[in-house]
This record gives sequence, structure tokens and C-alpha cells, in this order.
Amino acid sequence: MQIGIGKRIRQLRKEKNITLEELSAESGVALATLSRMENGKMPGTLSSHQKICKALGASIADLYQELEDEVKTIETVSAQNRTEHFVHANKAKYELLVTKTLDKKIMPLMIKIAPNGETQEEKNKPGVEKFIYMLAGTLNVLIAEHPYVLKCGDSLYFDASLPHSFSNKSKTDTEAICIISPPAL
Repeated sequence: MQIGIGKRIRQLRKEKNITLEELSAESGVALATLSRMENGKMPGTLSSHQKICKALGASIADLYQELEDEVKTIETVSAQNRTEHFVHANKAKYELLVTKTLDKKIMPLMIKIAPNGETQEEKNKPGVEKFIYMLAGTLNVLIAEHPYVLKCGDSLYFDASLPHSFSNKSKTDTEAICIISPPAL
């Protein structure tokens, strides 16, 4: 269900049985501004959204709960057109599988590690999660001092705020898909 910010404000206001005039007085947001927002003529500012939420006894998350972008994203990137690569320590590299990663809810990467290669230790901020799916080779994963060995077809899901690193102790190349949510660099 797609809903605009103004319609959501109206919905929350009516659920609380508050008039537009009462919301204006309680929030400090001008009546004309509230009216324009509810009628889709202006989106308002983050500051006005915060004031409205406070007056309605709602959180920003409540206000933005059902909002969606009107334009749905569909993107294809061929293997030949993947241009964003970055080396991640010794004989290891990541390839971004999409563009504009920070505009997305997930960041899919291809991890490629040559024999005897390894990544640096990472520790993402709290709330970041990673999923690994093995395509080829063997991947040695160390998460908070706990070792895991993944082979083709294996997967691993973990809280990326734990210190972690990847290595390839085999004699063949390792390839895996890594999905990070939310995107973190």
C-alpha cells in the first residue's frame, strides 16, 4: 500500500480525533502549512514532521511507516559493466553488484579471494548484518574469534557488528556473494 506523507499525517490525526486547528496549536506548525501538507501540496520538513509527531504522540517511524517511493527501482548490471571494484587487503577484492549502493536497502557484493589471501578485520556499526553465499572454493570466516569454514553452496548469516574477517587457505580461488544490510562501507 502506497501512501503520501500528507495522507499519513491526516490518517494519524484522525486516529487521535484531533482537528487540524488543534494539531496546529499543539505542534506550532502553521494551519496553512498543515493543510498544504495533508492535501499533498507540500511535503513539509523534518522539523515540522517531528513537531507533528510530538503533538500526535507518534514516532517518526509511525509517520513514515507506510511511505514508499513512487518510482520503483529496477537495475541490471552485467558482469562486463561492473566497474566498482575495491581491493580489500591481501589478494582479496570486493565487486559491487549494483550501483548507487547507499540509495538501496541492501548492498550485494562479490567477494573474490585468491589462494592464501585474506581481508582485513572488519567491525560494522550495530544494526548491520551480513549474509554470505558460497559460489566456489572454500572460505574461512572468523567471527568474534569463532572459526567457520564455508564450501560451495554453504551460507552464513551474522551480526556484522562482531569483529570478522575472511580468508582463503586453499589452493583455488574463492568466490562468494555477500549481502550487507543496511549498506555500509
